[in-house]
Amino acid sequence: MENSPLSQPSTATPAPSSAPPPAPPPPMHGGQLVLATFAVALATFMNVLDTSIANVAIPTIAGDLGVSVDEGTWVITVFAAANAVSIPLTGWLTQRIGQIRLFVGAILMFVLASWLCGIAPNLIVLLGARVLQGAVAGPLIPLSQSILLGSYPKEKSSMALSLWAMTATVGPIAGPALGGWITDSYSWSWIFFINIPVGLFAAGATWMLYRHRETPVRKPPIDVVGLALLIAWVAPLQIMLDKGKDLDWFASPVIVTLAITALVAFAFFLVWELTERDPVIDLRLFGQRNFLGGTIAISVAYAVFFGNLVLLPQWMQEYLNYRSVDAGLVTAPLGVFAVVLAPIMGRVLPRTDARMIATLAFIGFAVVFFMRSKYVIEVDTFHLVLPTLLQGIPMALFFVPLTAIILAGQPPHRIPAAAGLSNFVRVFCGAIGTSIATNEWNNRTVLHHVRLTEVANADNPVFRQQMQSTQSLLHIGNPSANALFDFTVNTQAAMMGLNDIFYISAVIFLVIIPLIWITRPVKGGKSDAGGAH
Repeated sequence: MENSPLSQPSTATPAPSSAPPPAPPPPMHGGQLVLATFAVALATFMNVLDTSIANVAIPTIAGDLGVSVDEGTWVITVFAAANAVSIPLTGWLTQRIGQIRLFVGAILMFVLASWLCGIAPNLIVLLGARVLQGAVAGPLIPLSQSILLGSYPKEKSSMALSLWAMTATVGPIAGPALGGWITDSYSWSWIFFINIPVGLFAAGATWMLYRHRETPVRKPPIDVVGLALLIAWVAPLQIMLDKGKDLDWFASPVIVTLAITALVAFAFFLVWELTERDPVIDLRLFGQRNFLGGTIAISVAYAVFFGNLVLLPQWMQEYLNYRSVDAGLVTAPLGVFAVVLAPIMGRVLPRTDARMIATLAFIGFAVVFFMRSKYVIEVDTFHLVLPTLLQGIPMALFFVPLTAIILAGQPPHRIPAAAGLSNFVRVFCGAIGTSIATNEWNNRTVLHHVRLTEVANADNPVFRQQMQSTQSLLHIGNPSANALFDFTVNTQAAMMGLNDIFYISAVIFLVIIPLIWITRPVKGGKSDAGGAH
């Protein structure tokens, strides 16, 4: 078979002369479908929960293991790097192992890795277990989408995606609050141990219900070069994004080396995968208009959303003196409307153009971020919670229609590859968005600090008079008055810098709306996301 350009069908699919893939098993019904949905969704929830639950426990983990907090952050970094490498391999692994065996096996390995994390006696063992955990977690989200779509009738595909989105959005939101509560009340080991009963139930129920619905298995050649190049650019890029701020970005030789390595490896990876007969990742999916537009739209939006989701609790803890648990509880209402509106979305989407719903979601995000751009340092809890609660509305309108657009028209045997690749791009953009958001918040804070202190010097009589009044009023000396002034300026500068990020985020959501409209019209019940046209 000759090499194909980007716009041609994937050579990873059977050749035209091959026998067509067998018909997929019939949809499930009744109690069997309810239990199947719960089991698959539970595995998804366990996975996405673990991406954020460890974040608030890093200081405690570092202290217990006798390492610095900076070294402790590798617990997050290595998981993200391993996860980023494994997600796009989902389609290729599914062909070799089978969809159900891969899904159940990944859950069981995730349980094992969680147990190893919980009993880790030192940082080296913990990092090794987290690498394993991140690697086996990769196929869980794209396969959960594919399995749910195959379990529901085509006309109910939007309901399947709605239920999946509900668990996928609630997990990262509940993670910080749950992680903080477990760490404060029990031990950090239990943030990993709680996965064991959840994972065992999900794996057992899934195998019981789906073992006779396994997908066909074929043995495509192992694209060793493509896999090596994937690891060679994804791993250093993920590490660069996670450690860039700590190492002062490109002022550090380590970051420069990582960036060059990732760039060169990525260039070779593109050339190799687009000319390889059986690529490990089917990049030709980007030749489809809906996959291209939908993936870019959901990834950019997720980058902005997730970057802000990281900044908000960090700001509350550093400048508003919120405990980690309280900061997590303030962000938790984000999941309220996501849960309430999920079944409604499942009914509305089949009768509505998915592009219109996604557009409303982006407008909703813009409104929420504009509300946050008006924060002041005296903001109370109500005004912190209100935009977070309202943000759940566009969250409910966000994942489902864009996922329907991305998977529209994909035959069943290509859904794992399409879902895996789109999820990989989305998750990776989330990491990029987090790095950009934190870096720009720091830059904007420094800028506002400079502007606020331009006239605050001993040569300014107004400044001298104000400092004297402060000393007299509070009965403190000059050093204490200067320290108080510096604290006030730092707090105000951070608030102004964060408001800038919120405002820019609102603008970005409005600017990327045209990405939605480069795709073809899709209605949830007629997109045929689970079958070929």
